[in-house]
Amino acid sequence: MAARQQDAASRTTPDGRTTRWAAHRARRREQLIDAALEVLEEHGPDFGMNQVAARAGVTKPVVYRHFGDRMGLVDAMGDRATNLLMSRLMPALFADDAPLVRIRSMLEAFLGFVAESPNVYWFFARRTPEGRDVVGADKSFVADALRSVLAEYLRTVDPAADQIAAVWARGAVGFVLNTAEWWLESREVAREDVVSHLTTLLWAQVDGMARHYGVELDPQRPISVDEIERNRRSGRGA
Repeated sequence: MAARQQDAASRTTPDGRTTRWAAHRARRREQLIDAALEVLEEHGPDFGMNQVAARAGVTKPVVYRHFGDRMGLVDAMGDRATNLLMSRLMPALFADDAPLVRIRSMLEAFLGFVAESPNVYWFFARRTPEGRDVVGADKSFVADALRSVLAEYLRTVDPAADQIAAVWARGAVGFVLNTAEWWLESREVAREDVVSHLTTLLWAQVDGMARHYGVELDPQRPISVDEIERNRRSGRGA
């Protein structure tokens, strides 16, 4: 009985070779995704699997073995692009900084990303119907994050504030996205000026909502929920 249990355990417990092979496959997969994004940025949306294989220094069957087909590779590329963007955006959104700093930091992160990788952005923004809507999913994720942040502050003055936060968040994301796409195509305005103008306009919206509820915010100071509530009750700004 003990021998059978030991034999079963040996079959279910990975040995060193299995673990090393799994780690190798994971590293290879990441290298292939990196190579694919580089090829996409250099050659545009009609890149081929042979180009990805050549960039990664492997044969084309290796690429297919990891992703199944081109769509599988593209989905993995979309996940990587999303992770890269969110790793820039989310720290700015949830930083304990003054409102203007947070808004500007988020805009700089997003505009910087699309400026560095325009072909990657356009590829996923203009995906064919059978492809996964990566940009649409990212828009929803960012809008939900903005909504949660704004609603946290507004609930101190209006228990039903989640609704206006939801509407504003969707509008703000669409506003920034459309402006970024216009800028990518036209380059009529310097990137830093686009960031500055968007910062001013978005802050005006946030400030307007706060004033609607009788709260005056200081754009140069971090916002405190407790302070908003205290100042609202005393009739002073935050």
